[in-house]
This record gives sequence, C-alpha cells and structure tokens, in this order.
Amino acid sequence: MADLEKIYYSLRETEKETGVPASTLRFWEREFTELNPRKDGHGNRYYTREDQELIKRIKYIRDDLHITRIEAIRRELRSNTKHSDERQAALDILLRVKEELCEIRKMIKQ
Repeated sequence: MADLEKIYYSLRETEKETGVPASTLRFWEREFTELNPRKDGHGNRYYTREDQELIKRIKYIRDDLHITRIEAIRRELRSNTKHSDERQAALDILLRVKEELCEIRKMIKQ
C-alpha cells in the first residue's frame, strides 16, 4: 500500500523540508498573511504542504532573485509570475537530484 501523505507538518519538519530556520518561519508568519499555519492549544505550529510551497517560494524570491525587502517580496508573490514559478520548480528538481546523487555517492564509497 502506498504511503499516504501527511496533511500537517510540525515546525521542525517544515524547517527541515524548506531549509528555513524556525525563527525565520515565525517572522515570515507575521509578515506574510498568506502564511498562516494551524496552531494547537499549546501554540505548536502545523504547516500544510501548501504552506511549505509558499515558504519555498518566499525563500526563492529572497535568495535566488535577491529581493530582500519584505514589501518587494510581497509584490513578487502577488505578481505570481509564471517565470519565477518555473524557475522554482526547476530548482526543486535540481535539489532532489543533488540529494539522490549524494546518496548514491555514499553507497559507492561503502
């Protein structure tokens, strides 16, 4: 039976998946209204896959497009340009390929 994808991911899981530190995630939550993780009664944050994709997009805009001002990132998010979406998708694929190649290299060295 195929693994069922989780609906919610913890702060730590999201931090690992996106490569964005928890402190930055909490800051972005205050700055970007689109990022609104669910919180339990203890204040623990739970992110959806869509939240994680938004985080990756914000990170891409900041790091790869070198847009660092919050308002400029907001504008870029609103513009939702096809070009930046395609570049983000290509970057995600390349990162997965890199991870797989690193795993293969480890296996060969054993």
